[in-house]
This record gives sequence, C-alpha cells and structure tokens, in this order.
Amino acid sequence: MELSALLTPAAEGGYVAFNPETGTTTQGETIEESLANLREATELYLEEFPLIQSGRSLLTIFQVTAHA
Repeated sequence: MELSALLTPAAEGGYVAFNPETGTTTQGETIEESLANLREATELYLEEFPLIQSGRSLLTIFQVTAHA
C-alpha cells in the first residue's frame, strides 16, 4: 500500500513526519529515521483501523496575507 508522508523540520532538530491518510505522526533525527518511525506507527495503526483507500492525497500550497 502506498501512502503519503509530509516531513517538516522540528524546532528542536530532526523532523516531524505526518501521514494524512491515517493521521499518524512521529519524529526522528533524520529523514530516514522519521520515515521508518512513521512506517512503523502507521502499520500499527492499520492493524487496529484498516484503511479503506478512497484516492490519493494531494499536497498543494496556498497564500495568506501576512500581518506584521
């Protein structure tokens, strides 16, 4: 099963990894560690809550007005 992962730099270092299809979130010191932790957390989640795949996630961007 192919799922999505969004990795963002963590304030304390490393990365936070998020899977939008299941809502699982983990972190790690490196991209590879973050993805491995996310894979493990997501597999454990799916053992309890099987996913009915309804299509692929779409990552896009949008703009907001910045107020200084």
